[in-house]
Amino acid sequence: MPQITHFKTPCPEHINSQILQMVVDYLTDISLVAIPPSNLLYNVYQYAIGYEVHLYLEALNGAKGLAVELLVATDDDDPEKVVGFLLYLPVKDDPDACAVAYMAVQAGHRRQGIARRMLREMVGRYPHAELTCAVAKVPYFESMGFQVLGVRGTQVLMNTRDHGTDGLRALLDVASIYSSLEVRQIHTYLLQKNGKRAMLDAEKQRDRHLDQMTRKANEFVRQRLGQLD
Repeated sequence: MPQITHFKTPCPEHINSQILQMVVDYLTDISLVAIPPSNLLYNVYQYAIGYEVHLYLEALNGAKGLAVELLVATDDDDPEKVVGFLLYLPVKDDPDACAVAYMAVQAGHRRQGIARRMLREMVGRYPHAELTCAVAKVPYFESMGFQVLGVRGTQVLMNTRDHGTDGLRALLDVASIYSSLEVRQIHTYLLQKNGKRAMLDAEKQRDRHLDQMTRKANEFVRQRLGQLD
């Protein structure tokens, strides 16, 4: 049974690096864009979301003025090996509330209840918990006691209660990551390697994909909440 450790201060480097590796490996699963590896922009999002998680992990030292907490599941046989993590943000002026930022479990350790245990631990600390997920994952989170509240972008908004918190949730400014020199350099490299037309096609594919996901989430939520009228 994996060991679950709660962090409110920065974790050891070997844990951070494994978490960041999981973000890169499971990007399609955990990103709101859910971009497939076949899209030429995949590397841009790998860098940007990896860097965002890196900043959240750094923020555990309190220096960024962000409230961040982390649950890490480690292998029972090899305590140095990270098999899952849950990064969540407590809400400033509501001691009961938090929001999930990112969660992942190693492919070889799925369907063993690890995500379930981490979510239970989080909800035990913050009973008013919120998350967003793809339509396909709604039944899983419903089985954990979350209910559908609405739509946020491409995702279904879910909460352990029938309303969101009024408290303020501090978030990182991710726009600055996408306009950073590093992202521009990756984009320039991809442009040189693949050509302008291919990159424009990749952007169109991404936008179509986002529109589809948004439409799907809206339709699902409309049907789901409409049934309650």
